[in-house]
Amino acid sequence: MTFNVDTKGVYAIAATPFLDDGAIDFNSVDSLTDFYENSGCTGITILGIMGEAPKLEADESRAIIKRVVERAKVPVIVGVSAPGFAAMRSLARGAMDMGAAGVMIAPAPGLKTDEQTINYFANAVEAVGDDVPWVLQDYPLTLNTVIATSVVAKIMANHPSCLMLKHEDWPGLEKISKLRAMQRSGELRPFSILCGNGGMFLDFEPERGADGAMTGYGFPDMLAELVSLFAADKRDEAHDLFDAHLPLIRYEQQLGVGLAVRKHVLKRRGVIASDAQRKPAQTLTSTARAEVDYLLARLAKKDKRAAV
Repeated sequence: MTFNVDTKGVYAIAATPFLDDGAIDFNSVDSLTDFYENSGCTGITILGIMGEAPKLEADESRAIIKRVVERAKVPVIVGVSAPGFAAMRSLARGAMDMGAAGVMIAPAPGLKTDEQTINYFANAVEAVGDDVPWVLQDYPLTLNTVIATSVVAKIMANHPSCLMLKHEDWPGLEKISKLRAMQRSGELRPFSILCGNGGMFLDFEPERGADGAMTGYGFPDMLAELVSLFAADKRDEAHDLFDAHLPLIRYEQQLGVGLAVRKHVLKRRGVIASDAQRKPAQTLTSTARAEVDYLLARLAKKDKRAAV
């Protein structure tokens, strides 16, 4: 199973389920994989930032890849960002050998100049191999590396194996418009654009030219429906659906506790057995947990999927 420059829809950024003692919960890995597919996701991305990848040992990462790839009926992209290129290559080649559709690569934190960023991705592609399809992750809010539109264009021109941009710049709507305008004028080759940021701006990103979402909001079924509504030119229905979910989307965007909120919602929906995270981690207080439950109850009045 593959992805390409025309890929559309929703690629779920998968959480990594743990048992309360910190061990990987492989039964919940299975149920989570099934849940994403049943929610209408066109693909799954594992071992991303929200998948707690840096907290995993190398053999654990490979075990998760094997488990998800063997079970999934949709393309699986594997996050392979690492402090060094040797580890990146090992994980990327191993993932592809296990049947992954491709990999996702983020810039090293704190690259200061455009030249440094361009050179970093050149070295990354050399490491993983130019035969490996990959996704460029543009996430300056967390990674502190700003990738200008012109730099995205240069990376895409230099590396035909890059088939997708995971767009998470903020503000970023104008960036999508500029990239699509460059493609229409012939200045830039085609590639897919899926957007992250927890879906915070998915009410306008498709209208700017995005092909869908790549994020981990606890209602991927809503994200899939939202993208479909935009594709069908049902603008008002799409915005109504988005508006109903916005309070929970906003709450999940809090730095530090966002993953805790997401895992709590997935547990409440019966998808994973525990909302445990690997240490170090920020957990929800009883007050915060009650606030999320209140938001779910309010959302359920408009979307029965939240009636957990």
